[in-house]
Amino acid sequence: MKNVLVFGVFDGVHEGHRFFLRQARACGDYLIVAVARDEAAEKLKGRRPLKDIGQRTRDLEQTGLVQEVVEGDMDLGSWGVIGKVKPDVIGLGYDQVGLKDALERYIREKGLGIEVRVMKAYKPKEMHSSLLNNQ
Repeated sequence: MKNVLVFGVFDGVHEGHRFFLRQARACGDYLIVAVARDEAAEKLKGRRPLKDIGQRTRDLEQTGLVQEVVEGDMDLGSWGVIGKVKPDVIGLGYDQVGLKDALERYIREKGLGIEVRVMKAYKPKEMHSSLLNNQ
């Protein structure tokens, strides 16, 4: 069985997220979402999420697209969640460029055999959380 891990804040699951999750799920057999903790999301986005981690987790579970939702690491860049879920593939959003670079470096340094795949965008000028949450 091939485990796929994705990372994100998922502050208001929208069609762009669903498109991303469907692509990631197609990369393996079991899709795990590491949802950013409120504090980590604030560091990443410069503001607290509109929804708390409990609601964001429930929203993801209700999509029917994921097999498991776990809380992300307390410390950004610690990658503890990778050790916990042991993914074969990590799926990233088209806009997670900094995360991609850091992950690939970590995977290389640790000698992990994890494949990193970048998913395609879905209407990025319309379906991006930063745009939708400001409406």
